[in-house]
Amino acid sequence: MRASRPRLLVETREIDPIDDLLAFTDPARPLVWQRRGEGMVGLGEPLALPFASDADARADRWRELADAAVVDDPLEIPGTGLVAFGALPFDRRSARPGALLVPPVVIGRRDGRSWLTRIRWSDDAALAPAATPYGAHWSATLGPGRQHPAGYIASVREAVAAIAAGEVSKVVLARDLAGTVPAGSDLRRLVRALASGYPDTWAFAVDGLIGASPETLVTVEQGTVTARVLAGTTARGTDPDTDAAAALALATSTKDQDEHQFAVRSVLAALDPHTRALRSSEQPFTLKLPNVWHLATDVEGALSDTASSLDLVAALHPTAAVAGTPTPAALDVIRRLEPFDRGRYAGPVGWIDQAGDGEWAIALRCAQFDTPDSGGDVSLTAYAGAGIVAASDPESELLETRVKFRPIVEALA
Repeated sequence: MRASRPRLLVETREIDPIDDLLAFTDPARPLVWQRRGEGMVGLGEPLALPFASDADARADRWRELADAAVVDDPLEIPGTGLVAFGALPFDRRSARPGALLVPPVVIGRRDGRSWLTRIRWSDDAALAPAATPYGAHWSATLGPGRQHPAGYIASVREAVAAIAAGEVSKVVLARDLAGTVPAGSDLRRLVRALASGYPDTWAFAVDGLIGASPETLVTVEQGTVTARVLAGTTARGTDPDTDAAAALALATSTKDQDEHQFAVRSVLAALDPHTRALRSSEQPFTLKLPNVWHLATDVEGALSDTASSLDLVAALHPTAAVAGTPTPAALDVIRRLEPFDRGRYAGPVGWIDQAGDGEWAIALRCAQFDTPDSGGDVSLTAYAGAGIVAASDPESELLETRVKFRPIVEALA
């Protein structure tokens, strides 16, 4: 931040309804948070906040910026006023830094109302937003990444051995796919394909990380804290009878129930110091997505301190749903068995406003896009993982990753 201009000027105004938010973001570097057609997009060169590796410092840095900003927001609904879009690394040791981005223009839509927010330094000119026509259709070239299927099966076997040895109770192992998309591709098309194909997920694009996550890490809105825990997965059936049988098998699976309870307990333990009246359903429910069934549990409580959504993200991440139990030991196993740096895959992705409220998901069903310095084709890496417990079968876990790859792979085709 420039010392000579310590304050941001923020102005939100209601505008005529916007049907297609994606048309207003950058085709090459979309900045998006969207679900069921509602959410926000950013436009223009964003202010990139210095990313602190220490989570407490990161939250404090946001508070300082927000407290110093001059905000004119008569709407005062979630997503208006000063907001930053964020994508944070899975592992604090990751070589890829996180990103907290404040765009000069935010256009949003919620509950039938649309708004425009301009965010600028006092001596900057205001940016005029404009819709951009979509570019031509494109498809990606995609193939095995650093963790081939055979290597993944071997890693799962090693993880089961680590569980048998008492090193961990659960560990989540991922594998990757690598590829390219043509230079100049309109990446908004990928966001739109994911959003339309999986409308009940959070479709996101932040600093080249694009995906559609079904799992809310945490939402903070006017003192209410909510989260949705997903752990335990099976593929959808091919017809109504096999689909119902798949859901029933998941709901009655001891292996999947055990995996799910590890994840729920980790979320409750992390939120407890910051909340009161924290509660969750006694039994998980089966959540239906176009390609899979998940075991799901919703958690809700009231904020009992001054923690922001970024503070709660730091307290929660990584959960057992994406790392394992106990978490420190599971991270050690992941570092040992995965032949790549996850970057922001399975890390927090979402947004925060000037009051500290915000919505954060876990970056799943996603790919990281990187344009080389010399230009040319855009490289991408996609990820998918599965929770490994004592009863895990390596071939079945490989199949689960194939099912989880389906949303991003089909959208890239």
